[in-house]
Amino acid sequence: MIKRLTVFCGSSFGADKLYEEQTYELGKQLAIQKIGLVYGGAITGLMGTVANGVIEHSGEAIGVLPHFLQGKEIAHKQLTELILVETMHERKTKMNELSDGVIVLPGGYGTLEEFFEMITWAQLGLHQKPIAILNINGFYDDLLKMVQTMVDKGFLKEVNQKMLIVDEDIQSLLHKIKNYEAPQVDKWISKDKV
Repeated sequence: MIKRLTVFCGSSFGADKLYEEQTYELGKQLAIQKIGLVYGGAITGLMGTVANGVIEHSGEAIGVLPHFLQGKEIAHKQLTELILVETMHERKTKMNELSDGVIVLPGGYGTLEEFFEMITWAQLGLHQKPIAILNINGFYDDLLKMVQTMVDKGFLKEVNQKMLIVDEDIQSLLHKIKNYEAPQVDKWISKDKV
C-alpha cells in the first residue's frame, strides 16, 4: 500500500511552464488520492510547487532539509512537518524511511543523483519500492535512451531496467506505482553491510 511518495525535482522552475503546471497537478493528485508527499523541504522552484499542490488540497507534506541548505533552499513554512538533518546522505536515508516509493520530476544534478541512488538501492535489493519518472514533455527521453544503451552494451540487466516506471500522464503513473511488483532478483548485498 502506498501511503507516502518521495518526489525528487528541481529547486528551479526550468524553461518550460509545463514543468511547473504538471508538478502542481501531481501534488494536487497526491492530496486527492490521500498519498503523503515527502520531498526536500524547500519553497523554491518545482520543489515548492509540488508541496503547494499538496498543501492547497489539504494533503500531507513532509520536508527533509539539511541545515546547511536552509540559506539556499529556503524552507517551506506551511508543511505538515519539516525535518532538519545534517547531511545529504541523511536526507536521502530519511526520505527513503518515510516513503513507499519515488517519483522523479525534471531537475538538475541533484535530482539525478537522488534518482540514481534510489534505483541503485533497488537494483542491489536494499528495497523493493517503485521508482518512477514523470516524463513531462519528454524531459527524460535522452536519459532513457542512455539506460537502453547500458542494457544494449551489457552494463545493465534488462530486469533492472524494467524496475523503472515511466509515464507522461500523472494518473497512469500513479496507477502503475500502486500496482508495482518488484522483480525477483538475488540481493547483491544486505542492509547491514552498507
